[in-house]
Amino acid sequence: MTLDKVTPGQGGVITQVGGEGVLRRRLLDMGLTPGTRVSVRKIAPMGDPIELFLRSYVLTIRKEEAANIALEGVGDAALPRAAEHRPEPAEAAPGHRGGRPEKHRRGRWGR
Repeated sequence: MTLDKVTPGQGGVITQVGGEGVLRRRLLDMGLTPGTRVSVRKIAPMGDPIELFLRSYVLTIRKEEAANIALEGVGDAALPRAAEHRPEPAEAAPGHRGGRPEKHRRGRWGR
């Protein structure tokens, strides 16, 4: 199955990147390489372009370009989860306003 046929919320693993010359080189340079997990996040109302999630970033390509990318294992199980790639924000310690700790904020002699 090619990437342009995948519905939003589904994804798979890239098996082949087609195209010729500059188009193929551009797709490979953007990270669309064989073995990469990719999922379709959104499709524009008119069907073009397609928003993809791969390698912890979002990429938008034309439907015509997506037709050159072959996938295997298409389904919900192959989706990369954005939440796995984003660390939880660290909790600030009580009384800590950011920067230096309170006891060191005034300087050496308490001024």
